[in-house]
Amino acid sequence: MAQQLPIRFSEVLQLASVGIQPSSFGFANVTLESDKYVCVRDNPNGVNQVVIVDLEDPSNVLRRPISADSVILHPKKKIIALKAQRQLQVFDLEAKAKINSYVMNQDVVYWTWISDSVIGMVTDTSVFHWTVSGSDPVKMFDRHSSLNGTQIISYKSNYNEEWFTLIGISSRDNRIAGNLQLYSKKRKVSQPLESHASAFAVIQPEGVDHEVQVLALASRLPTGSKLSIVEVDRNPNNPAFATKTVDLFFPPEAVNDFPIAIEIGSTYNVAYVVTKYGFIHVYDLETAKCIYMNRVSGESIFVTTAHKSVNGLMAINRKGQVLSVSINPETIIPYILSNLNDPGLAVRMASHANLPGADNLYMQQFQQLMAQGNYSEAAKVAASSPRGILRTSQVIDQFKLIQAAPGQIAPILQYFGTLLDKGPLNEHETIELARPVLAQNRIQLLEKWYGENKLACTEALGDLVKPYNTPFALKIYETANVPNKVVMCLSELGDFGKLATYTSQQNITPDYVSLLQNLVRVNPDQAAEFATQMFNSNPSINLEKIVDIFMSQNLVQQATAFLLDALKDDNPEHSHLQTRLLEINLINAPQVADAILGNQMFTHFDRAVIASLCERAGLVQRALELYDKPADIKRVIVHSNLLNPEWLMNYFSRFSPDEVYDYLREMLRSNLRQNLQIVVQIATRYSDLVGAQRIIEMFEKFKTFEGLYYYLGSIVNITEDPEVVYKYIQAACLMNQFTEVERICRDNNVYNPEKVKNLLKEAKLADQLPLILVCDRYDFVNDLVFYLFRNNMFQFIEIYVQRINPSKTPQVVGALLDIDCDEELVQNLLMSVVGQVPVDELVEEVERRNRLKLLLPYLESLLQSGSQDRAIYDALAKIYIDSNNNPEVFLKENNFYDTLTVGKYCEKRDPYLAFIAYEKGGNDTEIINLCNENSMFKQLARYLLKRSDSNLWSEVLQDSAYRRPLLDQVIATAVPESSDPEAVSIVVKALMEVDLPSQLIELLEKIVLQPSSFSENANLQNLLFLTAIKADKSRVMEYIDKLDKYDVDEIAEIAIENGLYEEAFRIYKIHNKHEQAMKVLVEDIVSLDRAQDYAETVEQPEVWSRLAKAQLDGIRIPDAIESYLKADDPSNYSEVIELASRAGKYEELIKYLLMARSKMHEPDVDSALLIAYAKTNQLTEMETFLIGSNVADVKAVGDECFESKNYEAAKLMYSSISNWSMLATTLVYLGEYQGAVDCARKANSIKVWKQVGTACIDKREFRLAQICGLNLIVHAEELPGLIRLYEERGYFEEVISLMEAGLGLERAHMAFYTELAILYAKYKPERMMEHLKLFWGRLNMAKVIRACDQMHLWNEAVFLYVHDQSYDNAAAVMMEQPEAFDHQSFKDIIVHVANLELYYRALNFYLEQHPMLLTDLLAALTPRIDHPRVIRIFEKSENTPLILNFMVAIQHLNIQAVNHAYNDLLIEMEDYQSLQDSIENYDHFDAIALARRLEKHSLLEFRRIAAYIYRKNKRWTQSIELSKQDRFYKDAIITARDSDQTTIAEDLMKYFVEIGNYECFAAILYTCYHLLRNDLVMEISWRKGLQDYAYPYFINFQCEMFSKVLNLEKDLKDRQAVKSEEESASTIGAGILGNTLMLTQGPMANNNDQFDSFQQASPMPRLGNF
Repeated sequence: MAQQLPIRFSEVLQLASVGIQPSSFGFANVTLESDKYVCVRDNPNGVNQVVIVDLEDPSNVLRRPISADSVILHPKKKIIALKAQRQLQVFDLEAKAKINSYVMNQDVVYWTWISDSVIGMVTDTSVFHWTVSGSDPVKMFDRHSSLNGTQIISYKSNYNEEWFTLIGISSRDNRIAGNLQLYSKKRKVSQPLESHASAFAVIQPEGVDHEVQVLALASRLPTGSKLSIVEVDRNPNNPAFATKTVDLFFPPEAVNDFPIAIEIGSTYNVAYVVTKYGFIHVYDLETAKCIYMNRVSGESIFVTTAHKSVNGLMAINRKGQVLSVSINPETIIPYILSNLNDPGLAVRMASHANLPGADNLYMQQFQQLMAQGNYSEAAKVAASSPRGILRTSQVIDQFKLIQAAPGQIAPILQYFGTLLDKGPLNEHETIELARPVLAQNRIQLLEKWYGENKLACTEALGDLVKPYNTPFALKIYETANVPNKVVMCLSELGDFGKLATYTSQQNITPDYVSLLQNLVRVNPDQAAEFATQMFNSNPSINLEKIVDIFMSQNLVQQATAFLLDALKDDNPEHSHLQTRLLEINLINAPQVADAILGNQMFTHFDRAVIASLCERAGLVQRALELYDKPADIKRVIVHSNLLNPEWLMNYFSRFSPDEVYDYLREMLRSNLRQNLQIVVQIATRYSDLVGAQRIIEMFEKFKTFEGLYYYLGSIVNITEDPEVVYKYIQAACLMNQFTEVERICRDNNVYNPEKVKNLLKEAKLADQLPLILVCDRYDFVNDLVFYLFRNNMFQFIEIYVQRINPSKTPQVVGALLDIDCDEELVQNLLMSVVGQVPVDELVEEVERRNRLKLLLPYLESLLQSGSQDRAIYDALAKIYIDSNNNPEVFLKENNFYDTLTVGKYCEKRDPYLAFIAYEKGGNDTEIINLCNENSMFKQLARYLLKRSDSNLWSEVLQDSAYRRPLLDQVIATAVPESSDPEAVSIVVKALMEVDLPSQLIELLEKIVLQPSSFSENANLQNLLFLTAIKADKSRVMEYIDKLDKYDVDEIAEIAIENGLYEEAFRIYKIHNKHEQAMKVLVEDIVSLDRAQDYAETVEQPEVWSRLAKAQLDGIRIPDAIESYLKADDPSNYSEVIELASRAGKYEELIKYLLMARSKMHEPDVDSALLIAYAKTNQLTEMETFLIGSNVADVKAVGDECFESKNYEAAKLMYSSISNWSMLATTLVYLGEYQGAVDCARKANSIKVWKQVGTACIDKREFRLAQICGLNLIVHAEELPGLIRLYEERGYFEEVISLMEAGLGLERAHMAFYTELAILYAKYKPERMMEHLKLFWGRLNMAKVIRACDQMHLWNEAVFLYVHDQSYDNAAAVMMEQPEAFDHQSFKDIIVHVANLELYYRALNFYLEQHPMLLTDLLAALTPRIDHPRVIRIFEKSENTPLILNFMVAIQHLNIQAVNHAYNDLLIEMEDYQSLQDSIENYDHFDAIALARRLEKHSLLEFRRIAAYIYRKNKRWTQSIELSKQDRFYKDAIITARDSDQTTIAEDLMKYFVEIGNYECFAAILYTCYHLLRNDLVMEISWRKGLQDYAYPYFINFQCEMFSKVLNLEKDLKDRQAVKSEEESASTIGAGILGNTLMLTQGPMANNNDQFDSFQQASPMPRLGNF
C-alpha cells in the first residue's frame, strides 16, 4: 500500500545531527532561502555562530563566529546577508570579501532573497528592494494598514517581479488571522486580502495558446478554509481564466492549525499547501482539485521552500528535521485513476509531465477519435501522448491510409502539422515527412524546420536530401555524426580545409595524397593549410615529397608556410629540411628568410651554407649571426652602414674583451669617419668589459679627440674612475665644450679636485666659473680668493658670493681680511650680497680677527630691512655691551637675542647683566649657577617663588652648601612677600618631597598658626596635620583643639592609617560623625563592649546597624540579630541568612526574616524563611506561607530540601508550584509510585520518566515501569539505556513486552525496531525472522547484522545482507555457514556481488560441496566471470568434465584457454566429430601443437584431423605426408590444390604414379589442373603409358590454348587502335608520391591466363630426368 502513495516523503537531514542546538530551531533563527542551503543562527556554549549546512553534502558544515539579529543566505551561492539592528551587510564567504553594506533609517522586520541579486526588505511602514551588487535600497511600496500589528512571515514576487504579495499574521479572536497585501508594480496599487499563504505560478491550460499567470491563495477564516486560484496580469490573447475556489480541509483535532506556505511544482502543475501542524495538501493548479492530503510531520513546521530538483517542497519543523515532499511520478497517475477516478486529470497530468500510468487511456481515446473521423483531435492526442507511445510508424501508416476529403488537408499532413507545433519529430516521423516534401521540391521547408530543431537528423534523412541539396545534406550528416558521408560531401563541395579539420576531429584517415595533388592545382593556399593539417594528424608522412609537390608548381609561399608549421618543433632530424627552407627563401624571397632567421625558429640547419647565402643576398646582419670565424666576421662587420646599430651593439656581447677590442680597431682602421659613431656606442656599452683605459688609448692612438670626448661623455656620469673624468674634462676643454666642463665640475663627485683645480688654473679659461665651482664644492675658498685677488679678478669674487654661494661669504671675508684687503672694499662687498649670509659665521670670522665693529653698518642695515635673525641681535648686543651703549635697556626690552649666548658673554663682564639676560630667557640652570657663585640668594629665592616650578625647587633643595642660605631667604623674605597661594603650595610640596619636615613645620606654623593671609587656608591646615602625623605625632592632639578648617574625614582617615585611632575617634566625636566613630571603635580600637555603650548613648539606627554588622562579623549572631531588630534594618539580609543558616540559628533567623518581610519583598528572604520552616519542621507554617502571597523561589527551596532528603517539605513545595517532574521524583523516594507515574505523565519529561521508570523497575512494578518506558522508547537516545537497565537486572521478558507494546506507537523510530530485533536475536530467536520480514526497511541494518552474527542467526543475517544490498557478505555467509545455504537464493545473490573474487570462491565452494550444481551456477555467472581463469581452476583440480556444458556454451567467444581445454576433453572422450566441428569453427588455439599431438593418436580419425590442421595452417608437406601415411589420398590431393604450389602438386602426382594408383593420378590431373606443367604430365604419361588416364587433361588444355590465342589476337588489334590513348593514360597514371608504375593499361594487364600463354609459347625446355 505504501508504494501506491502519490507522493514521495523523506527526511533530508536532522539539524541536530550536525551539531546545531535544539533551542535554535525556530523561525527567528533558521532561514531556508532555497533547497541548497540551510542557514542557522546558533549559540553553543554562549558563543554566537552562524551555521551553513549544504543540503547536497550535509557533512559540509560551515561555522562562522558572527553575531547578528538575522541572517539569510543566497539561494545558490555562499553569499550571506547579515542584519544587526539597522546595519545591513552582504559578504561573499568564498571570496572572503564584503559586497555591500547599508544603514537603514527604519528597523527591518522581515527580509528575504526574491531573486539572485535582489533582497526584499520589509519595515514597519514600507517595502524596499536592495540590489546587493552596489546600489542602495529602493522603496517599492508602502505597507497597507491591514498589516499593522502583524508578524510578517512571507514576501514573494512573480517571475518578472511585477506582482508582489506581503503576508502577516496576528492573533485575533482566539485564532491566528492572516492578512495579505497584493501589489502591482505596473499599476502602483495595492489590494488587501485575508490570506495566510500565497504563491505565483505559470500554467498553460489545455486549448490556450499562451501561458497564464495565476496566484494561489490559502486562508483559514472563521467562516471556513479556502484555496483560491486567480489570474493576475491577464494576457489579452488568452480567454479569461475562471477563478477557482475550493474548501481547504482541516482535521477536527487541528483546531488552531492554519496554512503557512504554498509551494509550486511546475512540472506537474500542482500547488503544495503546507500547514503549521505538518499537513500537506496537493492541488491541481488548473482545476483546483485536491489530489492528496496527509500529515507529514508530527512537529510544527515553520519554514518551507521549493525543492526544485524533484519539483516538490522542502520544510523544517521544530524538531530540526529537514523534510522533502514531492510527487511520485511512478504512482501519481494510477493513484488519480484509482482513488480520484478522474481520467481527465490523469490524462492531462501524464501529458504535461510525461508520466506513465495513462497509456491505455491515451490509446483508447486515440482509437475512439480515429473511429469517429475526428482526425485533428486524434493527431493532438498522439502528439501529446506521454513518452511518445502513440508516435510510432503504425500510427503514421494509419494516417497515410486515410483519404483526404475534397478541398481539405490530408490527415497525414494534419498529423505532421500537429507534431511540429508540439515540438521536434522523431527519426521515423522525420523520414516520412521529408519524402513528400522533397517530392514537391520544397526543400526550403526542411531547412526551416532544421533551423528550428524540429527534425531528427539521421543518415537516412541525409541520403534523402543529398540528391536535392548537398550542402544541406552535409549539415544533416554532421548533426547525425556520419563521418564517411560528411567526408564525401566535403570532397564534392571542394571544402578541403573543413575536410581536414573534420577528419582530424573524427580521427578518420582518407586518401590525403590524391586530395593534396588535386588541391595544389585548384587552391594553393588551401593546399598549404591542408598539408599542415595532414602532417599534424600524421607526423610520419614524407615531408620531402610534400615539399616536392609544392615546388613542382613553384609555390614558394605555400611550401614555406607548410614547412614553417611542420618544422616548428625544431627537431634535429629535420636539419636538411630547415636548410632547404632557408635556401628556397634566400634565393626567392630573402625578406622571408630574414624574418625566419630573425624569429630564431630553427637551430639545426647548415649555418655555414646559410651564412654564405645571406651575405650574397645582402643580409649582412644574418650573415654575422651565423659566421663563427674571425676572418669572416671582420670582413662583414666593417659595413656598419648596412647594420642595425642596436643589433650590432647587442651582437658584440658574444665576444671576449680582446675580440671586441680587435673588431673595434678594425672598424676604425677600415673607415674611421663612417664607423666612428657606432664604435663610440659599442665602446660605451662594453666599456666595463674591455676597460676604459684600453678604449681611451685606442681613441688616442687614432688621434680622434672627438671620439674620445663622445665616448667619455657617455660613461662619465656612471664611472667611478677619477682618471676617466679628468680625461673627459681635458677633452671637453680641447673641444671648447665649456658648458660641459662647468656641468662636470658642478655635478660629478668622482674626479680628483686638486688635480682638476690645477688643470683649470693652467687652462686659464676666459670664464672662471668651473674653477669657482670646484673650489666651492671642495672648500678651496682661500685658494680661490687668493688666486682671483692676485690675478685682478675681483669681479669673479663678487660673482661667487653674489650668485654662486652667498653662504660662503664669511670665509671670503675672512680670506680678504687675511690678505689685508681694504675694509671699505670688504664692507662694499658685504653690502652687495643679496643672498642669505650666515650672520653667526660671519660674526665668528670677524670676531676671531677682532674686527667686530666692522660689521656694525651691515648689521644695522639688516635690522632696518626687518630681519629677525637671532645672530644679528646677538652681535649688536655684544657691540652695545663692549661699547657700554645702554646695554641694560637693550637686554630688558629686546626679545630677539639669544639669552644664553649674551648671558655667557656678560658673566665675567657684569653678573647683573647676565642675570637680566638669563631671567629673560628663563635659563634656570644658568641662573642657579650664577646666583650660587655670586651669593645672590635673595634674587634666587624671589626668582624661584615666581617660577613656581616644582622640579626647579627639587633641584635647589638638594643637600648642598647653598640650601640653608637659600631657605633662610625663602622663609624670611620670599614667602612673606608672596600673596600667591599656588606658589607657596609648590614651596611646601618641594619641602615635602625632599623630606625636610622640620623646616616645613616651621614654615607652616609661621603662616598658619600666626595671623597671615594663609591662616584660614584649609589645605595648609591639612598639610600641617599631615606633616605632624608623619614627623611629630605628639603635636596632633594639640592641632585638633586649635584648628577647625581642616578636612575632617581625610585627616581622620590618615590618622587611622598611621595608628592614631584615639585621635581619629576624637575628631569624629567632636564633629558629631557617630557612624564613623562607631566604625573606629569596632574596626580599629576593636572594642564591642565600648561600642555597645556608645550605641546606647547616641541611640541612632545607623549606629545600631553598624554595631550589628560588627557583631555579625564577630560571630555573635544572636546579639547581631538583636541589634538589627533595634535598628529595624533588613538590608544585610543575605549575610544574616547565610551566617545564621550556617550556625543553625533558625529560630532567631525566623524573627529576623519576619521583620525583613514586613519591610521588603525579596525572593531570597521568602526562600530563606521557607528553609527555616523546613529546618525547624514547622510544616504547618510552611503550608500557610505557601498558600499566601510570596515571592520565594519555591523550586530552588524544594530542590534544596530534596537534596537534604527532606522529602515531605519538598513534596509540599513541588505541589504548590505544580512542578510535576520533581514531584514525581520526590514521590518515588517516598514510595508513592502510582502518584509518581501520574506526576510524570503531567510533567512529560524524559528525565522524569527515566527516574520514575528506574524506581518502578527496581521495585518490580513492571506495569508502571511499562507506562514510563512507552514514553521513553520513542526517543532514540534514551532507548539503549532503558534496555540496558532491564537486561542488567535480568528482566528479559519484561523488556520485550515493553518493546512489543510500543510497536503501535506513532513515533516509533528506526532505533526502536533495531533494538527490538537485537532483543529477539538474544532472547527469542524464533521470532526474529518474522520481525525482520515485517520491519526490515525500518532497521539499522549494520547493528542487527552484528547481533545476528553474535547469535549465529545465519539465515537472518543473509536476509538482512540481501535487503541491505550487501551481496558480498550474504554470499560469504552462505558459503561459510551450511544452514544458511540455499542454491536458488545463492544463485540470485552471487550475480550482484561487487567483489569478483567471490565468483571464483563460489566455484571452489560448489566444486567441494555441490559439484552437480556447478553447471547451473556457471550459467548464471557466465556474463561476469573471467572464462580463462575458470578453466584454469578446473584444469588444476582435473575436473574439466564437470564444466563441459559451460565450455560448449561459451565457445562462441573463441577464447584460447576455452578452446584448448574443450579440445583436450574431446580428445580424452575420443569424440572426433565434435573435435572436428570445434577446430573448423573456432580457430583461437595452438593449432600446430594440437596437430603434433593428434598425429600420434592411435585412432585414424584423429590423425586425419591432424592432417586437416596442418593443411589449414599451410603446413602442406606435413599434411600430405600424414594423409599418404593413412591412405587418405583425397585429403592429400585437396591439400596439394589448396597449397597453390606447382612443386607440391607435381611431387604428389609422381607419388601416385610410383605406387601405381592411376585413378588418383587422373584425379590430381583434374583437381590440380592449374598447378601442373603440361610438358611434365605429357612426359610422365608417355613414359608410363598412362595416356588413357591423361587424355581428358590434354583435351581440356588444347581447348584452353586455342581460346587464349584467339583472345590474344583480338587484344593486339584493339591495343594498336588505341595506342595514343594508352600512352596518355600511362602518363597520367604515373605516381608522384611513389605510386606503382603501370607498364600497360590494356585488358591484358590483369589476365594471368594470357600471361601464362606467353610462357607456353616459349620454346620447349629440355626434358629432365624422371
